[in-house]
Amino acid sequence: MSVAQGTSRTTARRLEHFLTYLLLATGGVVICIPFFWMISTSLKQQMDVYLFPPQWIPEPVQWDNYRQVMTFWPFWTYVGNSVFVSVGSIVGKLIASSLAAYGFARLRARGRDVIFVILLSTMMLPSQVTLIPQFILFSKLRWIDTFKPLVVPAFFLGPFYVFLLRQFFMTISFELEDAARMDGCNSLQVFYRVILPLSMPALAIVAIFEFRGRWNDFLEPLIFLNSPSKRTLALALQFFQGSEGVLPQLHLLMAASFLSMVPLLVLFTVAQKRFIQGIVFTGIKG
Repeated sequence: MSVAQGTSRTTARRLEHFLTYLLLATGGVVICIPFFWMISTSLKQQMDVYLFPPQWIPEPVQWDNYRQVMTFWPFWTYVGNSVFVSVGSIVGKLIASSLAAYGFARLRARGRDVIFVILLSTMMLPSQVTLIPQFILFSKLRWIDTFKPLVVPAFFLGPFYVFLLRQFFMTISFELEDAARMDGCNSLQVFYRVILPLSMPALAIVAIFEFRGRWNDFLEPLIFLNSPSKRTLALALQFFQGSEGVLPQLHLLMAASFLSMVPLLVLFTVAQKRFIQGIVFTGIKG
């Protein structure tokens, strides 16, 4: 290969990388425009929200909008409700799904694979289809307008989480399990002494997915909760705009929306490395 050919290929490769990064950067900017607009609106005065052409940089910056959201609105009550529902659901999904996944991955039983296929088939059933039967059941149990319909079902498996954890458990070497059994461990001891410590990346993925889903959930709190004091943050945001006959206060709504996003942004930033490990790595490290 001549020097000219090598230089030409290097130039073409650099041009390809440049165009790829340019395309990705352009797409990233386009995707982030609504996010930037939300932050900009949250720092404006109410009269500046409807200016045309739009004012991207507020003048003056109204940091007081965030204080108003936390005082004018029972913001922390809604945050506490969302945290309670999210944490309770995470605990339930981790316990139930990990136990079921361990059984499907490591224990031998007749009909195990058939039951697993039936479990996966329930993922094709939309949650809206079962909403009315659930409402009737929870009404009979007198659970309506409590947090129980949002937390207790989490302790009865999640098909997607069972599938994810089962696939992860199957990558863990059986030699580790055999060594633990030779030391006198039973199946339950193998589960929490060997399997769970090696499965922290996969468990972190389950926790992240469940937290994101519960924190942003709107439909189920809307159906099962009636009292304003028991609303979750996602549900309360819907009632915030134009509440009590007041004109829409978009600057405060955007401030409240941004505050509701902060836990998700922090969680993703902190757990990003663990999240990627759960996707890429297996349970055994050489």
